[in-house]
Amino acid sequence: MLVPHSLSGWRLRLVSLISATRLPILVFRILSVWQKIARPLTVGVRALVVDGEGRVLLVRHNYIPGWHLPGGRVGKGETAVAAAMRELREEAGVIAVVPPRLLGLYGRFGHGGSDHVAVYVVERWAGAVRPDGLEVAEAGFYALSRLPDGTSQATLRRLREYRGLAATPEYW
Repeated sequence: MLVPHSLSGWRLRLVSLISATRLPILVFRILSVWQKIARPLTVGVRALVVDGEGRVLLVRHNYIPGWHLPGGRVGKGETAVAAAMRELREEAGVIAVVPPRLLGLYGRFGHGGSDHVAVYVVERWAGAVRPDGLEVAEAGFYALSRLPDGTSQATLRRLREYRGLAATPEYW
């Protein structure tokens, strides 16, 4: 398991204990239910980061299966662009050098939710890929022709749209 370099002592043991249990999954499910009650409309972001070799950054979370584009919820008083840049920095240690460009805005209405997700393309960035070790178990760049097993279907669709192989739809 990868953990942030800034953790030591009891904090490191706590992160290791939480990561070794199913607690992140339970907390994610509880928060998902609460979110649907307290905030029936949510806005999320994903960052499609491309390196100089044309590879894409993917993350594997501790609480949901598969590989995804980094991202999360837009916070109160936060723009979608700022949220995408924050999530990218928090989840993978990558800093967008210039504001990203919008690939698409998608509606996602499954499981009783009413979500909208903005996907931004980040082509200029700095930093070293470093998963946070708490929310994100693994992160790395992958060639579009050799994506890891378990890459989510939504991620595959966004990558096809980015490459111009599919039109950008209205729904996630």
